[in-house]
Amino acid sequence: MKRHDVYHSDPEIMSGVPVFVGTRVPVQILLDYLEGGHTLDDFLEGFPGVSREQAVSFLQLAKEALLAA
Repeated sequence: MKRHDVYHSDPEIMSGVPVFVGTRVPVQILLDYLEGGHTLDDFLEGFPGVSREQAVSFLQLAKEALLAA
């Protein structure tokens, strides 16, 4: 998936905080869940509007960005 299919930032949605496309779920929540020792399944259960494909793609995009730096 391309970035624009996974997450976006719009000043009119959550004051421009990056959210998963089609939701008001900030991508930071996924990172917070994982940092807190929760699983991806825990996150998806808590935020059913986010698809597994979106969450996994976000993590892949984040990984690629870190490796490119």
